[in-house]
Amino acid sequence: MIPRITYICSQLVKNIERNLFHMFGHPPKELALAYVHEHKPVSSPQKFSLKDIIGDGMLWAVPKFRRTNERKLKRKFGSPEYVLKILLPKNNIKVCQDCGHHHEKGRLCEHCYTKVKKETQEIQDKIQEKLGLNPIENDVVVLYEGEKLPDEPKEFWNGKRIVEMKKERPQWFSKNLLQKTTQQPSDSTDVKPTDLA
Repeated sequence: MIPRITYICSQLVKNIERNLFHMFGHPPKELALAYVHEHKPVSSPQKFSLKDIIGDGMLWAVPKFRRTNERKLKRKFGSPEYVLKILLPKNNIKVCQDCGHHHEKGRLCEHCYTKVKKETQEIQDKIQEKLGLNPIENDVVVLYEGEKLPDEPKEFWNGKRIVEMKKERPQWFSKNLLQKTTQQPSDSTDVKPTDLA
């Protein structure tokens, strides 16, 4: 392989040298050690192409070593240590207890989440329509059709804003979701370790 590369390189240099002589008619002054100017009739410049300079010898980028079967299969299917490209069956699918659609364990049911998202968007639009885009410092109470205000003392309702929805409350939308938590926020700065091996 090396003698062939040497041969190709030498042919390439010879072609370039020959074409330089054809172009200038004599060796350039910079390349000549002793230059003697001879008056020669000036000939018309000849057209030349890249093929004339390079000739038939051209070394293309070729792989030096054969790709092994292991590397070929890793490129095609991936490897378990990094990323597997093959499709594997999922064993962590369960049925939602509310709507009956399938979803992965540890994730929200997509069908239920879409319903909640749509209802939440309707509530936000109604709040924006009634209260505008100004910052809301006070709590907002959402009442659906046929609901009454809970029996609370008058001091409880001071400063609260009430938004009425002109439809019945969905069955899955519990009133308990609107209640604030009774648990006080923790002042602890201790961090619990997670994901211990």
